[in-house]
Amino acid sequence: MAVRLRVLGSGTLLPDPHRGGPAFWVETESSRLLMDCGPGAMRTLSRLGLPWQEATHILLSHLHTDHVADLAPLLFALRHGLDRPRRKPLYLLGPPGLLEHLGWLSRAHGPYVTDPGFPLVAEELGAGDVWSRHPGDFLVAARHTVHTENSLAFRIEAGNLALGYTGDTGPDESLGVFLRGCQVLVAECSFPDGEGMDTHLTPTDLAVLARVAAPEVLITVHAYPPLDPHEVPDLLAEAGYAGRAVAGRDGMRVTLEGSGVVVEVPEE
Repeated sequence: MAVRLRVLGSGTLLPDPHRGGPAFWVETESSRLLMDCGPGAMRTLSRLGLPWQEATHILLSHLHTDHVADLAPLLFALRHGLDRPRRKPLYLLGPPGLLEHLGWLSRAHGPYVTDPGFPLVAEELGAGDVWSRHPGDFLVAARHTVHTENSLAFRIEAGNLALGYTGDTGPDESLGVFLRGCQVLVAECSFPDGEGMDTHLTPTDLAVLARVAAPEVLITVHAYPPLDPHEVPDLLAEAGYAGRAVAGRDGMRVTLEGSGVVVEVPEE
């Protein structure tokens, strides 16, 4: 059993030549998950040679544009861009408001959004929900985050392996309890200390959360200027976090296995 993560977008809503909007590709033994799909996700999937056509699940942490902008393009490509029509269902999981969001996208772009030519199973998850389907080799647990009314964090569990994702969140030490036991935690760290806000994390805020969660590897993403994403791991250490932290980069590979976590960092 292994869980493989590729970072598709480690950035924010700001255009950046090296970092796309938040998006992550997760592979288990039999499933292919796209976790958030910010602007540029489709292009990066293609550039990295990942089988976007085989996506089995999409998880959306919340409905801000920088986290969902490539949803309609993905559904469009699955409807019109395949050599053979897709028959397998695609599970689309997200926060309350997802179904309304799909309705508005369909009105704006066309009926393919809700009727892409294959079964699209869209389900809204609330805080505390646990989702799984048979056949399947993983489950998804959701928890509310301090960002929007309905924003979610996720933990994906496959066997004895667990991957956590904060989505966007403000300071919330209890979120660390939800994410405790995840070998890998992908976490936002948006602003420098002294410039924080209630709905995003600074290095000190993340250090508090990460000490509670205690992942084997912490992957930091979503840094806005003037916070340099490369400096976040050192800032976490200065804030008292003694665990292993790595600045996320587009294209990064992370493999979770029973023997541990392997991180492969691409050059920029």
